[in-house]
Amino acid sequence: MADTRTLLPEDLFELHMLNGAMLSPTSDDIVYYVNKINAVDDKEYATIYLGDRQMTNGKAQDIMPKFSPDGQSIAFLSDRSGALQLYSMPVDGGEATQLTTLKQNLGGFAWSPDGKTIAFSAQPDFEGDAPLDLTKQPYRVMRTVYRFDAMGYLDQTVHNIYLLDVASGEITQLTDDETDNVALRWSPDGTKILYSAGMQADAIKTILSTLMIIDLDGNKQSLLDGWWTYGKASWLPNGDKIAFVGRPDDGAPIGTKSDLYVLDIASGEVDNRSPGLAVGVGGRLSLDMSAGGLSSWQPQITSDGATAYVPVQTGGTVHLYAVALSGDESHQPITSGDEAVFICDMNDDRIIYAKTLLNSPFDLWQTDLSGDTTEQLTHLNEAHIEAIAMPETEHLLWDSVDGVQVEGWYMKPAVGYAPYPTILYIHGGPHAAYGYGFHFDFQMLAGAGYGVLFLNHRASTGYGDEFSTAIKGDWGNLDYNDLMTGVDYAIERGLADPDKLGVCGTSGGGNLSTWIVGHTDRFKAAIPQNPVTNWRSFYGTSDIGIYFSLEQLGGHPHEIPEIYEKCSPITYAHNCKTPTLMVQSEHDWRCPAEQSEQFYSVLKANGCIVEMLRQPGGSHGASIRGAVNLRRAHNDAMLDWFNTYVLGE
Repeated sequence: MADTRTLLPEDLFELHMLNGAMLSPTSDDIVYYVNKINAVDDKEYATIYLGDRQMTNGKAQDIMPKFSPDGQSIAFLSDRSGALQLYSMPVDGGEATQLTTLKQNLGGFAWSPDGKTIAFSAQPDFEGDAPLDLTKQPYRVMRTVYRFDAMGYLDQTVHNIYLLDVASGEITQLTDDETDNVALRWSPDGTKILYSAGMQADAIKTILSTLMIIDLDGNKQSLLDGWWTYGKASWLPNGDKIAFVGRPDDGAPIGTKSDLYVLDIASGEVDNRSPGLAVGVGGRLSLDMSAGGLSSWQPQITSDGATAYVPVQTGGTVHLYAVALSGDESHQPITSGDEAVFICDMNDDRIIYAKTLLNSPFDLWQTDLSGDTTEQLTHLNEAHIEAIAMPETEHLLWDSVDGVQVEGWYMKPAVGYAPYPTILYIHGGPHAAYGYGFHFDFQMLAGAGYGVLFLNHRASTGYGDEFSTAIKGDWGNLDYNDLMTGVDYAIERGLADPDKLGVCGTSGGGNLSTWIVGHTDRFKAAIPQNPVTNWRSFYGTSDIGIYFSLEQLGGHPHEIPEIYEKCSPITYAHNCKTPTLMVQSEHDWRCPAEQSEQFYSVLKANGCIVEMLRQPGGSHGASIRGAVNLRRAHNDAMLDWFNTYVLGE
């Protein structure tokens, strides 16, 4: 302990963040990529590795590496030339070759089974040197949802599908239909491509994607209309069926679990392979590290088509499950323990997956298909973390106001004595969860001497449908009471100092933070980030406003105005006496800036201490995945605000 120190905000710039990995089809090699922030350049770069060998120079976004079918080369995307383009490099080293020179950014890509063609998605072409700047140029809107968070203006950012002939370099465009065509998967015989089509121009539920098949002549077949499919699906080896994670859009409450399904393409028959799995399939663990490449719910299928491997979130854990694709229902975990794991790739011998713990960011691991033998393959942050006094975390279970058990955790600072000054950190979603994964903000706060209370209130996933759908039409009741009883329990156990409490959260966590300060004065400081504060205006301004408001509240504003008013924190904002720092991304189309601005104005008008930190150009997740200067400003402001008003420094 004498040679260790507590974690500091600048440690964010020393961490390596695993983002995705793939097995070679012909050898034992593994290719993966790692993100790291360069504090001097104030930029985040991604570097590709082949085993222990660094393959790119770490001065660009070199992402999504994929072996060719013969295992001799690796294709990847890179922004080294400006726009994100497709490159290829030999596995034995050497310079990368640029395969595409389009003006627009590419999205995902996939090798054909014979390695002769690469299918890729790309944004629409444009005239001139750059797309029109729609913040300065007049334009007409015809889409129901015309801009989407982290994508921007959809007419400029939805993806079309292209084919690249690897030998000749010839490019053929397959789609031009104003939808976002992504997640490309070649059929086993190489004659068709399975993909996800979202962001339809006339859709209210723009994030509800349709699974599609397109042949090499551009002929399309729609597979699943009226389903939540989350954009990812996999062919079964014989090519006549696909497996996907989702649920029918049949009126079930938002937050209802997803399952693993098998679709017979010819008949349209859908077979649910996990109806008895109470928590459903998928993993919605809230982490604040830039690891978007590890969040896929795409099933990994064995070569005999008998079994799929998928993530399953149970409480605060995420584990790999083997699910039978035919016959009697069978789903068995192959990993266990207090951890979160996300599958990257598999073959007939092994599975490679990313694993994170409370005090450890993601590393790459492997296991046999039964889960009997596991091995850690990377130690990306081990040396750095060994020099830091990492906090201990206590697991909590308590009964809420209605007798329902709630789960949470208390991260103790490595310095000081209980009871500790404590930050209640609330997750977003609200259909997500906290658990056994590395969260930098928690670590930073603990390093600064705060205890961190994080818990899974009503609406959280991983506890069954009754728990996760409990707040529909009643936001601010059970979820709020779960949080307050959790604070009471932490105080009762001697962990939290009742006179030194702070609260914060993003999105749904921002919503609950603003709700809390309108209903109690027990917190000395609050930091709501990108919150929902007014459901009525959210309905008309958010990229998901219409559908999400209907799903969460139960009707349109003119139908149930009393519910919109009751569930909106702005209704109670005039009661707030808590010093509040609003953090707002200016290009957040999920919870637009007007949501924070309204709350800020009411607090100002009623004499409450309030400030607002603006994040120019930032999207909804700017403090996690945004520009480095935005993340730095967020972390510095968080510590400054809590130190000032919780500690009184």
